[in-house]
Amino acid sequence: MRSGNHRYTLIRAARDWWSERAPKLGIMGAVRQLMREMYEFVRDSTPERKRLRYGDIDYDWEHRVDTTEATVSNATRFLGTLAISLYQPTEPALFHQMIAQLPIDHREFTFVDIGAGKGRTLLMASDYPFQRILGVELFEELNHIAKENIRRYKAERQKCFAIESQCLDAREFVFPQEPLVVYLFNPLPENSFRRVIDNLELSLQQKPREIYIVYHNPEHRVFLDRVPWREFAVTGQFAIYRTA
Repeated sequence: MRSGNHRYTLIRAARDWWSERAPKLGIMGAVRQLMREMYEFVRDSTPERKRLRYGDIDYDWEHRVDTTEATVSNATRFLGTLAISLYQPTEPALFHQMIAQLPIDHREFTFVDIGAGKGRTLLMASDYPFQRILGVELFEELNHIAKENIRRYKAERQKCFAIESQCLDAREFVFPQEPLVVYLFNPLPENSFRRVIDNLELSLQQKPREIYIVYHNPEHRVFLDRVPWREFAVTGQFAIYRTA
């Protein structure tokens, strides 16, 4: 598994955006889409819109951490707009509802969050006795904050203390060869999502094992409606798959 000195640049973000949009929309369509997204970015940068993003701060007050989207810098938000990967933390009650669906012994599984952001999901996952917890995050700023949150986090109900966040492009992530719970909060555009799933399936071929995918806001479910995945639980907000 790679870790380390990853840096996602503006040039790379723009290239990724164009390769994702232009084949579908054409050159002029992609230009018009870019203008619309830049307009939305500027509008969402106003003080009024920023205050609205503090609506998810209760978790931070309770645990003395920083996982709200309101404090993400404009530079990282801009990169996120180009990467089609804007940070949004998971709501705690929904997270625990999703994990409660899994018929597993947590001690036998590693939890992996693709697009871990500031690490809120990693902290919530530590309420369960997973073997270990891994986060994969594209942006340096968010990964740095996640590491600090992991260091500061204290909770009486915490059961897993082996928590790590890596700054890495998810398309380059090598999945650990142990039973996995893979968490996705729709963190990737279509092409990148497909590549991550392909990598996961390759890992499964190399080392057959039990894997669950917990997919919040499952926009690209089509890539999981195939062998080796079997739909396990579905609601309007999430879908869970397991190896068939």
